[in-house]
Amino acid sequence: MNGNTAVNWKTQKPYRGINTMLLDPGEYVKFKQVQEAKGKVKKGAKSEIVVFWKWIETKNKDTGKEEKIPFLRYYRVFNINQCEGIESKRQEEETFEHDPIEEAENIIKGYINSPSFSYNSGRAYYQPSIDHINIPPMKDFRQVEEYYATIFHETVHSTGHTSRLKRNGITSATAHFGSEEYSQEELVAEIGASMLTGLAGFVDVTFNNSVSYIQSWLRKLKDDKTLIVKAASQAQKAIDYILGVNYKEED
Repeated sequence: MNGNTAVNWKTQKPYRGINTMLLDPGEYVKFKQVQEAKGKVKKGAKSEIVVFWKWIETKNKDTGKEEKIPFLRYYRVFNINQCEGIESKRQEEETFEHDPIEEAENIIKGYINSPSFSYNSGRAYYQPSIDHINIPPMKDFRQVEEYYATIFHETVHSTGHTSRLKRNGITSATAHFGSEEYSQEELVAEIGASMLTGLAGFVDVTFNNSVSYIQSWLRKLKDDKTLIVKAASQAQKAIDYILGVNYKEED
């Protein structure tokens, strides 16, 4: 994505997943990196949280075998505008040309009673209070499939609005970052987005990112496999709502 995204100051790599919603556009640096660069954080500056996951090796208590599991962690960063002695490493903004994916466009256009949309560079987010989705424009994405996967993720979130399916992860006042409700809602959104990418015909392109994202939030929920079943059920209801289909429950 281009210079209107949140990136790591040292590596210039864009932040991914939930971090695109946590951080405003800009370059971010750890306190230790500020010190290493002989800079300093301005007095009164407040840090932001960056969430990441990595694979760690552990021994399965039941089988005794070594296995890899996703491990969710977080650390704090500062925007370089909050620092002194830290110069921007931004290069000329890069944009990308893509052709729209017809199947994906049809899914979005077919969403009746949808929220309002804007296409401004920066963060992708759904704002329940005004029932609004913002998505960075297609040209900001290196892969067009990631553009649509991002739209689908936020669109699934929007189905939880009080005027639609009324999911706790969207409507509850206690659904703040790090809470079980918040984590559950992220599972619903990413599972639903994966379902929609499959319907649009490009699930293979975004599959690895989705699996990693889902596993990281499942780990946050203490690996309770029943929660992913519940999330998948809620995701299916969200997809049905977006597609405008209604299946009667079988006896």
